Amino acid sequence: MGLSALMTTTVAAGRLLLNAVLPPQCLACSTVVDTPGHLCGTCFGRFTFITPPHCGICGLPLDQTVTEDLICGACVAERPSYGRARAAFIYDDHSRPLVLKLKHGDRTDMAAHLAKWLARAGAEVIEAADVIAPVPLHRWRLLMRAYNQSALLARALGRLTGKAVVANALTRTKATVSQGGLSRTERRRNVAKAFAVHRAAAIDGKRVLLIDDVLTSGATANACALALIHAGAKSVDVLALARVPNPAGAA
Repeated sequence: MGLSALMTTTVAAGRLLLNAVLPPQCLACSTVVDTPGHLCGTCFGRFTFITPPHCGICGLPLDQTVTEDLICGACVAERPSYGRARAAFIYDDHSRPLVLKLKHGDRTDMAAHLAKWLARAGAEVIEAADVIAPVPLHRWRLLMRAYNQSALLARALGRLTGKAVVANALTRTKATVSQGGLSRTERRRNVAKAFAVHRAAAIDGKRVLLIDDVLTSGATANACALALIHAGAKSVDVLALARVPNPAGAA
């Protein structure tokens, strides 16, 4: 047996042993599943993965039967600073536990699996990107949480796609209050001028793909995109793990 075949066999045996000791679990509910990084049948049936038709700009799911050149009313009324936003699934009662595991539950191992979901949902914006950058946390929140879930997703997506990742492209200059519970206007004010570009040379003239965990109505993404464009980015698209389906009244 050649060295390559021996290594392949060893890795496969190691996986079988690991799965026997620590069986792979559903990313959402922790039920044992056959393959690491998958959902169980019940959770898969409850998740709403985003497919066309959706707004061509913000990616908001739409009811129309036509799948091209659709723009939602909010984007018609006020075009965002980013070009396009896409997300893998709807953020609701069924998907929230998965997002919270990554965000607050120290399940940093999930990022590698969830990056595959991002790659499928954001194929068009990934292809167009020169570099990937995460939405940053303020240094005090990062200190309390110990990691930035958006940065984990960005790095995992970079490894998966071969795209360069500028993990510290942006900094959060204001310790803003949580966006939860704020109105659309309050959220926009909360993040206004809250972001600054830390590595302008790394994004100058580049098409930047901004990564976040949850997209509501886009105030944070919009503020980040504005900062990047003012610093010289050629364009900014957004890719999130989940998005709120009805962001009316929130930002």
